[in-house]
Amino acid sequence: MSTRAPQTLKAALWMTGAIASFSSMAVAGREASLGLDTFEIMMYRSMVGVLIVSIALTISGGWARITRRSMGTHMVRNLAHFTGQNLWFYAVTVIPLAQVFALEFTSPLWVIILSPLVLGERITPVRALAALIGFVGILIVARPSPETLSPGIAMAAGSAVFFALTTMFTKKLTRTESVGCILFWLTVMQLVLGFATSAWDGDIALPDARTLPFLIVIGLAGLLAHFCITNALAIAPATVVVPFDFIRLPAIAVIGMLLYGEPLEIWVLVGAAVIFAGNYLNILAETRKNRVA
Repeated sequence: MSTRAPQTLKAALWMTGAIASFSSMAVAGREASLGLDTFEIMMYRSMVGVLIVSIALTISGGWARITRRSMGTHMVRNLAHFTGQNLWFYAVTVIPLAQVFALEFTSPLWVIILSPLVLGERITPVRALAALIGFVGILIVARPSPETLSPGIAMAAGSAVFFALTTMFTKKLTRTESVGCILFWLTVMQLVLGFATSAWDGDIALPDARTLPFLIVIGLAGLLAHFCITNALAIAPATVVVPFDFIRLPAIAVIGMLLYGEPLEIWVLVGAAVIFAGNYLNILAETRKNRVA
């Protein structure tokens, strides 16, 4: 018991870093969008990512683990992530930040729905119930009607689907590839995709003194957030980590209110709580199953 408490505290500290990183990335993405489109943001973010990953691989001696044996899977995974991230960056510019985060929380539920097709996993009754609960939460958050539906909501919901695909293909890659290899090809491929989409109209906007700091924040925060979550999961079970992750919803709601005057909508928080319940039900079931196994 005495060992578990310090580990939980350490996990909480790591998740505080993740919450701060995700929140800062959302704010920086909104600010950078005033001078750059989402493709350009992704291109410059990937430049920062390539630089950071290359430095990390050099310091750790990890270049030997960069392989090309799973390039097809890398491409599919990174195309899904690139699409999802572009939809996410667009969403944070047009709808309240809390709404974006609430819909993003549905990503694990989409994993449940899509895993039979991608990973060949079976949908159990508990998983089906968790997905159904999450769908109810989506309806509460979006409150679909001609007045409430918007491209921003559709983009945020779509980003969750592509993030789910990213998660599943990442799971496939981790069976044979190192984390460094996955991150290297992620940043390199997304840099190429970002350049291709940014140059499509023949005009690539250069960052200026105002947008450059936000691009650096986006590049650093994206990697740091996943680094913090990985470390939290390494020392504490998902049943402990996920509730801490949920704290970033009220946190970003307060940030949106203070910085942009966004209203604290009770139905967004209620819907997000329902989505969280569906996610947590599935995590509890998986944890118990693993203990029995």
